[in-house]
Amino acid sequence: MADSPVTTARRAQDDDRPYYPFLRTLWDTAAFHAGQRPRTVAVRCEDRTLTYEELHRESNRIAHAIRAAGLAPGARVAYLGRESEQYYAILFACAKSETVLVPVNWRLAAPEVSHILQDSASQLLFLETEFAPVVERMPTGVPGTVVLLGVPSAIGVPSAIGGRPAFAPWKDAQPDTDLDPGSGPDDPIAQLYTSGTTGLPKGVVLAHRSFFAIRDALAGEGLDWIDWRTGDIALVGIPGFHVGGLWWATQNFNAGVTVVAMRAFSAPGAVALIRDLGITTVCVVPAMLRMILAEPGLTPQDFTALRKIVYGGSPISEALLEESLAMFGSDFAQIYGLTETGNTAVCLPPAAHVPGDARMKAAGRPYPGVGCKVIDDKGEPLPPGAVGEVCLATPARMLEYWGLPDKTRETLVDGWVHTGDAGYLDDEGYVFISDRIKDAIIVAGENVYPAEIESALEAHPGISEAVIVGAPDERWGESVHAFVVAAPGQDQPKPRDLHRFLVDRLAAFKLPAAYEFIDHVPRNPSGKILRRELRDRFWGDARRKVN
Repeated sequence: MADSPVTTARRAQDDDRPYYPFLRTLWDTAAFHAGQRPRTVAVRCEDRTLTYEELHRESNRIAHAIRAAGLAPGARVAYLGRESEQYYAILFACAKSETVLVPVNWRLAAPEVSHILQDSASQLLFLETEFAPVVERMPTGVPGTVVLLGVPSAIGVPSAIGGRPAFAPWKDAQPDTDLDPGSGPDDPIAQLYTSGTTGLPKGVVLAHRSFFAIRDALAGEGLDWIDWRTGDIALVGIPGFHVGGLWWATQNFNAGVTVVAMRAFSAPGAVALIRDLGITTVCVVPAMLRMILAEPGLTPQDFTALRKIVYGGSPISEALLEESLAMFGSDFAQIYGLTETGNTAVCLPPAAHVPGDARMKAAGRPYPGVGCKVIDDKGEPLPPGAVGEVCLATPARMLEYWGLPDKTRETLVDGWVHTGDAGYLDDEGYVFISDRIKDAIIVAGENVYPAEIESALEAHPGISEAVIVGAPDERWGESVHAFVVAAPGQDQPKPRDLHRFLVDRLAAFKLPAAYEFIDHVPRNPSGKILRRELRDRFWGDARRKVN
């Protein structure tokens, strides 16, 4: 008979693996650890720290200020800035004010930021002044309430943002008394934007349970695939506007350990933090591992405190994984999932990371309580070894796509998330990803969707048509390759001209790395673009058509 949650929690404490099953919302997390470990550092960013007591009080003030600004429960609160201790205080403030955090990718261009703010109907924007010029260029203007982060006043801020309140005096005018909104595990806490094949980002609404369900699944079975230990110092390498970065940070907060936030990832910075702070766990995408390994003078002694590396966000090559195992000397756990699944739903545990083992090529196996099936194009389950669409049923799954009920019904069917990824299961339930059914390109862990880039390119007067595919890239996993047809009667534009045309319209990671002019776009008899025909020029007969 399985142990009860209370017994499991006690055993976890005896094993020095903190697990608190009674924490069900992020409000619970902030209040509990402020009382139990008030002096423990909750979050460190550069030379600044917040203890759990300070994080609790700071987020209380922000929550009071959010309510004083007139935001009702369920209102959206946007954040446009880099990683910081303030970001996490705002996250917990949203939990306490019953509002929903909308983290905005700071790499996006002004029209993309504008879409997210408009689509989410965010009533409040926390804005780092570094990104004020982006907001000033938005075609729709800025939300009515903007709070500036990182400056004592609005001096020197662009005119469209000038006069907005600065963060410190805005929140310090409020009390630090506790607020308990009475939220439950199924209430929304975050809305993260992920692009679709239409090119317009969709808001994935996640509930509190998305940040607790996998923790419970692991603890309930006593598994150490991903674990947290007293005294851990966890590095968040993935930005908080990604579900992976937000999920990893919350898991460590739930365990009451220290989170180290990088303002923006850099390989030299990550190595220095791991070495100098005694980082014990990290969460990264494979491209980050590659960048770290490229650092000159690196030795295993730089990583003596590191005990576990959690990685995901894009496939990893066998060569990179084996090189990483040799250098870091730590346990590795691969995670696979989507924003729609609340991040990880499948894990390749440390014990499966054996060089030469066939399962090193797997994404992993589902956590306890997570279902996985592979279906054909009629929705029927396929037997082991047969390739079809991977579907996942997880208690961490999204509530909905914000304002898109039809899209929600397409992706979330009877509790199953249809991933759009092609793969198969082996006889023991391990999941292997072989290709993507949808057209997404993954550049260093960032999802890039062709339709958005194609639309932007076709706005150029010298371009008649464009088709975007992913090409193999040793550093980033994939790069964006543009096939373009010149407009009749126009001079063929040069690649540098196309680059200049796109640079203010798209985020840098979406810009094509190469342009190839073709006479016409291949289509089938019904007129559908034969994207695979163009993509296969790069991938050929490769067994796994992701990199």
